[in-house]
Amino acid sequence: MSTMNERGYSIGLYEKAMPDYLSWEEKLRTAKDTGYDFVELSIDQTEEKISRLYWTKEERFDIIKAMYRAGLPIRSMCVSALTKYSLGNEDDRVSARGMEILKRAIALADDLGVRVVMIPGYDVYYEPSNLTTKKRFLKNLKAAAKIAEKTGVILGLETMENEFMNTVEKAMKYVVLCNSNYVKIYPDIGNLTNAAMQYQMDVLEDLELGKGNMLSMHLKETVPDKYRGVPYGTGNVDFQSAIRMAWNLGIRRYVTEFWARDRKDWIADIENAYQMMTGFLEELDRGQSKPGI
Repeated sequence: MSTMNERGYSIGLYEKAMPDYLSWEEKLRTAKDTGYDFVELSIDQTEEKISRLYWTKEERFDIIKAMYRAGLPIRSMCVSALTKYSLGNEDDRVSARGMEILKRAIALADDLGVRVVMIPGYDVYYEPSNLTTKKRFLKNLKAAAKIAEKTGVILGLETMENEFMNTVEKAMKYVVLCNSNYVKIYPDIGNLTNAAMQYQMDVLEDLELGKGNMLSMHLKETVPDKYRGVPYGTGNVDFQSAIRMAWNLGIRRYVTEFWARDRKDWIADIENAYQMMTGFLEELDRGQSKPGI
């Protein structure tokens, strides 16, 4: 299944922007009909989503067939289950469960043709962070990198809302320490914007620190102390400037991240998100394609 298009970028839709009651083929067709190039699959903290990691070969093949019928692939995976089962957790059972989830996520990605497995930038989430949790996170990240290297799946560290990894600068520390070509950064511009406001720093300068090590960008709206459920255009994120900087740094994959929840006009939300973000991207793409540029 070819996903090539004539434009110089691709834009994906976060699965949770669509209602859970849709089948996979319906989700993929919805994304394609709106103009998106791929869907980002969610493995969240719920057992229903975690159970996807245990799909049989037949079930995995059904997903592949749905992609071909819809004409749209799943190209990235958000493993937010690692919030609950954190890689740095001091409880051996919890961190071991996190590693099992991550190993299975890499294997599922390999089977489905998913390119990027996103790891939330938490050493721990529900427990206090300390030197032990940070060291355990790094140890397990290095172990996961060895598995990713064999499959060709790339691990992306997402910048989150906590002190551990809420900036690109902090994420780069673990990219350097991990020392693997298969561990990179998956910046979330909404989370980064809130961190920049908190620390009184320049979010664009922070992005520059990840040059050459960023895979894609989550396009999410935020306001201070609120990281979800903020409609596009009502928050503090300067998407145009952020996308321009990301483009100049070589990022060509973007994902609109928002949640359908119980909204009746969820299709309109998807259409509006696509129009808003591709408006910024098309301007950059046209500029690059001009002679002499």
